[in-house]
Amino acid sequence: MSFDREKMKLAAAELAADGVFIGTSSWKYEGWFGQLYTPARYEYRGKVAKTRFERECLGEYAGVFKTVCVDAAYYSFPSRKYLEGLVSHVPHDFQFALKVTDDITVKKFPGLDRFGARAGQANGNFLNPDLFSRAFLQPCEFMRSNIGILLFEFSRFFPSDYEHGAQFVADLDKFFGNLPADWHYGVEIRNKHWLAPEYFACLARHRVTHVFNSWDAMPPVSGQAALDGSRTNPEIVAARFLLKPGRKYEDAVKAFAPYDKTREVNEEARHAGAALLKEGKENPRRKTFIYVNNRLEGNALETIHAMLPASGFTATR
Repeated sequence: MSFDREKMKLAAAELAADGVFIGTSSWKYEGWFGQLYTPARYEYRGKVAKTRFERECLGEYAGVFKTVCVDAAYYSFPSRKYLEGLVSHVPHDFQFALKVTDDITVKKFPGLDRFGARAGQANGNFLNPDLFSRAFLQPCEFMRSNIGILLFEFSRFFPSDYEHGAQFVADLDKFFGNLPADWHYGVEIRNKHWLAPEYFACLARHRVTHVFNSWDAMPPVSGQAALDGSRTNPEIVAARFLLKPGRKYEDAVKAFAPYDKTREVNEEARHAGAALLKEGKENPRRKTFIYVNNRLEGNALETIHAMLPASGFTATR
């Protein structure tokens, strides 16, 4: 199903009025030219200027969608200047999901170049509530009304990290017990066997949202959503449709870039997204956040567009 910009704009506004926010994971994709973005807006001397596009395209994005997931915050603590730049491009009612910086969520630094001498070393700041409050929450304070949810994305843990999932849950319980309770937090895990009652109960105690996530080694979103106790926060439900279960991230990049069109339909994900949209519409007193990544089907815009009619939604305003 091809993306219709004007229909999506109407749909996103109507859904947001009922507390349902649907958008994409990140937004700086030149593959969306002609769908969401107008190339002429970013031209310099007859050619699209990449720096201008990346600096300004959030404004055009926010002219259609009412929310976006900011992946960049995962790689370094966000500065006040960076966050002010984001807010300057969006309307007052726009909602950001910010991924929490990996200095907080990584137990042992992966062997990647960007970690330098820290690669392979234990992270002494893993789940450090003081560092999180100082380096992440404080810069975000001025834009609190624009933050829908703060996402703690935990990569898959190995037995060398935790022998049992209960140990992670205990650390998580202590961490959230030492955080300000007046922010909306969400947790996304990548260890499928840890989707257990004690994990959901821990999040529920702190009114933290379990983020349903479609990922390589995780059950599909529909399977997670069917688990007893998986809706851990009465105020917020959240989901991220990132990858088809069983597919590696690198393989999806190779198969789907430059993300200009749907290359593989994922019916399970579309139905799961539609079900969450419908559920959100039926429960307007809580907020629902749904984010779709290009690596799911090849083009997040078209995936979202397909989820809407499957949910029974038709724009009426």
